[in-house]
Amino acid sequence: MKFNYYSFFLIPIFILFNSTSAFSQNDQTLTVVLDAGHGGKDPGNSYHGFTEKVIALKTALKVGSILEKTDGFKIIYTRTSDVFIELANRPKIANKANANLFVSIHCNSVKNFQPYGTETFVMGLSRSDLNLEVAKRENSVILLEDNFKDTYQGFDPSKPESLIGLTILQEENLNNSIILATEIQDNFTNKLNRNSRGIKQQPLWVLDAVYMPSVLIELGFLSNKEEGEFLNSEEGQDQMALQIANAIVQYKKKYFGA
Repeated sequence: MKFNYYSFFLIPIFILFNSTSAFSQNDQTLTVVLDAGHGGKDPGNSYHGFTEKVIALKTALKVGSILEKTDGFKIIYTRTSDVFIELANRPKIANKANANLFVSIHCNSVKNFQPYGTETFVMGLSRSDLNLEVAKRENSVILLEDNFKDTYQGFDPSKPESLIGLTILQEENLNNSIILATEIQDNFTNKLNRNSRGIKQQPLWVLDAVYMPSVLIELGFLSNKEEGEFLNSEEGQDQMALQIANAIVQYKKKYFGA
């Protein structure tokens, strides 16, 4: 049985409905997509000689290196070098891999050099309805397939009860995203004594377009020279990466077993 991924909104519906329960029962490998923000011609924020695309990549690779040495993880990177990846392609990579988590890593900045601290974003509710509508439209191609009721275990995009299932999945992913974001922020605060600016919902494309729990981490403010120096250092990146990786490991233990 072969599925097409012409759109990242079109995914196997039997997986869509049963991904959490099937994973926990049959597969102890957690697939995590690590997305280093920006890259190539897009440097991201740049202050005091610190460049976001460089720090984001180094930190993402360090997170991946830790998880790759931990049993039960498969790591996929959206980029491993200084290349430009179109924004729309980042969630496509995660959706095509049927990943369990999508983690995007960035650095913050403002014109005022005083603000500092970490914050983690999850999907914004203001875009959730749009996400669902696009999914419904793209999934309608299923009706053109032979034996679609057997193939997709009774899913019918024209029936309200099937669409309710999509809504439930979206809400579950948002809840799980908040749980992971909480683990990350708590680690930054309790283990590293970093200032926490909290967990926030924002309509960010890379989060709204993926079909799994997802977070976007702002490691800190490059516009704040002291924080920028920490994030630009090997030690700072090692510490931040370790706490992100630890949060992902804890998330897996809680919901998918050791």
